Amino acid sequence: MLTNIFDSHCHYEDEAFDEDRDELLSTGLKEGGVVAVIHAGANLERSQMGVDMAEKYDFMYAAVGVHPQDVDDLPDNYLDILREMTKSEKVVAIGEIGLDYHYDEYDREKQLRVFEEQLILAQELDLPVSIHSRDAMGDTMELLRRYKPKGVMHCFSGSPEIARELQELGMYVSFTGVLTFKNAKRAVESMLAVADDRLLLETDCPYMAPEPNRGKRCDSRMICHVAEKIAELRNMDAQAVIDMANANTCRLFGITL
Repeated sequence: MLTNIFDSHCHYEDEAFDEDRDELLSTGLKEGGVVAVIHAGANLERSQMGVDMAEKYDFMYAAVGVHPQDVDDLPDNYLDILREMTKSEKVVAIGEIGLDYHYDEYDREKQLRVFEEQLILAQELDLPVSIHSRDAMGDTMELLRRYKPKGVMHCFSGSPEIARELQELGMYVSFTGVLTFKNAKRAVESMLAVADDRLLLETDCPYMAPEPNRGKRCDSRMICHVAEKIAELRNMDAQAVIDMANANTCRLFGITL
């Protein structure tokens, strides 16, 4: 069994975990080789849920932020609310934040404003960011070039060229179970363009379950399948991939395990 797993991006507040959340977080993950996870917030309510869970479970940390699909109806003081959440010692990042142009119903102008405001907040607080970008890489990269935050592009789906530029900007690049899918040629090419010291692993659970669990509820234990795929492609040992990603995650988020 692979051990020392650090899941850099997960969503355990999701309704998919309602039936067995405490059992999974109390014992299940640790028995499956997981030593740490970072819970990513999507809006104010879910960010606070992540903080509460991180304060309950010693191996969990939290990122707080507003996802681009949750920018509508934000209170005027939403940045103050996020700032207050970051006073918890278990909050290690602002995220997940970014842009999502996949669906037309989300106001792009508002997404851009909220993303930029949260990048500025992260700079103010000297915290890394966890970036979401879907069908919006041009605008995402324009803001990242402007603000040059420390952080990670989570669930990376861009080109090898973008992966290389992100690293030039000082960022990390994270991959999910998508790497194990049969049609993941570009993701594989991009992963191979990422240096050893810039690679992170994540599940984005409960989504993105890797093969052979595709279509099922995902959890942090399934990172082992992603690590095995990366090990095969990079001619490494799977445990070495896990250990390398763990060290990278700790370095980026200032965590000592």
